[in-house]
Amino acid sequence: MSAKLVKFIVMLLSDKKFGKKIIILVLSIAFGLIYLLCLPVIVISNLGSVDLDTTGIDMTQFTEDNFMSQLDSEQADKINAMKDAGTAIETEMANLGIADQTIKAQLIYASFFENVENFDANFFANLFKAAPDDATLIDAINQNYGLEIDYEQYMHTYTFVMNSTINPYMFTDTTTKNAADLSAWANNAYISGWGYMSGFIGEKDSEQRIRRCDNAGLMIGYLNYDPDSKTFTDGYTTLTYTKQGDISTMPEVPGIGLYDGTKHGIYIGLGEVVFCDETVGYVTKQAVSDGTWTSWCTYEGIEYPQAVQDAIDEINEPDDSSEDDSSDESEE
Repeated sequence: MSAKLVKFIVMLLSDKKFGKKIIILVLSIAFGLIYLLCLPVIVISNLGSVDLDTTGIDMTQFTEDNFMSQLDSEQADKINAMKDAGTAIETEMANLGIADQTIKAQLIYASFFENVENFDANFFANLFKAAPDDATLIDAINQNYGLEIDYEQYMHTYTFVMNSTINPYMFTDTTTKNAADLSAWANNAYISGWGYMSGFIGEKDSEQRIRRCDNAGLMIGYLNYDPDSKTFTDGYTTLTYTKQGDISTMPEVPGIGLYDGTKHGIYIGLGEVVFCDETVGYVTKQAVSDGTWTSWCTYEGIEYPQAVQDAIDEINEPDDSSEDDSSDESEE
């Protein structure tokens, strides 16, 4: 391990002015999620005007083993306790059927629970299960643990972390491309604050280092994303869709597509749709009834549940000669 990297790690651990920026770095390593921030380069780039000399540092040496080797016994015990709590949180969130909120729960624990004693992961996880929204969640955590987490500060940190990664806990079946996971993908893009950029499908732009997509790219990104390697492939370059019926015939199935003649959206359930809008400049969400959606559609490459096929059959029953209305749309 290079001397410069050792010095760099020691500096990060000892300099308190970096505050919450550094705890995110520690979090990503402690929970075995180094990919969360794509190594500390991203943390460094988000420290604002802080002048850090990283010339000559081989960031490939920044591994969990190397990091842990620089800690004294007290620091190592704290990190190991954090790792154990992170594992317990992951288990409890999965048991409660809310695995997609695991990173959120781990981030809150690592950032604010340093002085909380006798931590119970099950009780903690149930607060997430019960909360209808993040504002209610933060209020419940503050009341139950005597904390003073600022909601705006939390949201800023959480959005930054989520934008830096693709949430691995949101997928129900990584062996297929399915409607449920397409819905989760779209909602995750909204939660993570993806911006708009023509031709993007969820990659980070090189300047602002935030994830971006265009309207069709939101769907194409899911089709091309490989959860195992955590990379985008180039299997799909266009979005092929089939308009199935009027919006009034739409089945209550998260992951089906909505179309208004110019743009696509993904229905995520509870009457809401997520889409990337060039006009507003980012991935947004709205009530279906508030939009101009005229029809619903299915996408090539996505597996849909039987309820979707049943709805298609019902639409086609009166006229078996009706033609399939299929179109290709470029990611641009």
